Amino acid sequence: MERSKIIAILTGAISVILAIAYLIVVQLLDYRDMKPAPISQVDSPPAIIISQWQVDKITQI
Repeated sequence: MERSKIIAILTGAISVILAIAYLIVVQLLDYRDMKPAPISQVDSPPAIIISQWQVDKITQI
């Protein structure tokens, strides 16, 4: 029973260490200065083309 208790404490400690490391990484990434993309470099979305064959398949369903 003593060995299982040690393993439980060890895995709990590893879990806490990983959680703290995750929070630190998130905070570091959150401090970055995020700038929006320039409007001139944003492309318009591509046009969607639907052929008659696709429309026929949709209406058959």
